[in-house]
Amino acid sequence: MAAERASDMTDLQEQLHAAGVHTLLVQFTDVHGVAKGKYVPLRHLGEVLERGAGFAGPSIWGTALPRTGPRAEYFARGDAATAMPLPWASGVARIVGDGFVDAQPFDACPRQVLRRALARLAEQGLSLRTGIEPEFFLLRRDGGQWHPADTDDRLDKPSYDLKSLPRQRGLLFALADALTACGLDVLQTDHEDAHGQYELNFAHDDALASADHLMLFKLAAHALAEERALVFSMMPKPFANQPGSGLHFHVSLWRGDELAEGVARHFIGGLLAHAGALAAIAAPTVNSYKRLVVGESLSGTSWAPAYVAQGPNNRTALVRTLPGRFEWRLPDASANPYLATAAMVAAGLDGIERRLDPGPAVTDDLFDLSLAQIRARGIALLPQSLGEAVDALERDEVVCAALGATLAPEYIRLKRAEATEYARHVSGWELDRYAALF
Repeated sequence: MAAERASDMTDLQEQLHAAGVHTLLVQFTDVHGVAKGKYVPLRHLGEVLERGAGFAGPSIWGTALPRTGPRAEYFARGDAATAMPLPWASGVARIVGDGFVDAQPFDACPRQVLRRALARLAEQGLSLRTGIEPEFFLLRRDGGQWHPADTDDRLDKPSYDLKSLPRQRGLLFALADALTACGLDVLQTDHEDAHGQYELNFAHDDALASADHLMLFKLAAHALAEERALVFSMMPKPFANQPGSGLHFHVSLWRGDELAEGVARHFIGGLLAHAGALAAIAAPTVNSYKRLVVGESLSGTSWAPAYVAQGPNNRTALVRTLPGRFEWRLPDASANPYLATAAMVAAGLDGIERRLDPGPAVTDDLFDLSLAQIRARGIALLPQSLGEAVDALERDEVVCAALGATLAPEYIRLKRAEATEYARHVSGWELDRYAALF
């Protein structure tokens, strides 16, 4: 077996060398969904696959690792199946790393968290495929002020605008070409509902690969935007008077090669039952709750869900049901794709195990209903602040168990600190309103 692994490693090294690769980007993802890593010469591929590239554990957000002893070292052990030359970085190939500490899978590594969740799903004879749809902004910063990169992008309703979309075609085409060269099937790119906002879709895949693809997309988009002196942003809502960015998940459940539609209803029931806790994972920033608003938004029409409901092709509900799949509309662009998927799986499995009913399908436009009408129907509301969502997470044993004994308390600690820091910040709005009022 060792000889076979060595042969496979040699084959991979030769393939990468033949493609002009001299350096590996060993990449992992921290708790906030931010790509981290280091460069390693290709000749050390064997070490990356066997032991992993080493990092100081306490320097990584969300690990809660000590500063001394064997557990102070974090190793990103390369997954050979993910090794891929990066078209925008000549001579460099990305390889995705799984977290290991003291030679054991690290329970707080987001990719390991997702692996555990998918293993539980497999025990039920099920697998999961996801298509993740990233929305994003292209921005510039001038004089301390942020604004859309395209200053002529100012239509009242800019969705699908074919004036501003072509003005960014250089970057958007380069991004699509780079992802295609990496093996992704890019389906479409469009202008979204806000000024400077776009969406690029690629085909669905198994859940772990989809999360890896999303991180690859972010790496490519950051690099290509920076080359053009632009800022690629997945901040959920950078402008109060514009819609925010979602990260919608299209989800299908499978038994072997057959759709498992018989359990999908209960899976959705689990997502609705655990919606409050899931918000803390899928909408993980204080800014996220400028997007998930109950009632009229400053930006007018919003596609962000606020009500815990499901319905056929209903984009105003938390879960939009479609033939053979459903769309989970809670995640926003700042979500960690591994943790969001893992939390979703845990909630869905709880729904299957308890045979939870998601309730009647909602066909109304929920944004047209008053809050009194929503309450009269027994439809719950999503949390309206990060603090409220973290409270829900702390009470939710199912979602906390999915995060694990190390990550759950650390995640809650970090997010409470973020909410507190935000609450204590004195904003320009407050100064404008109160400084001379009294």
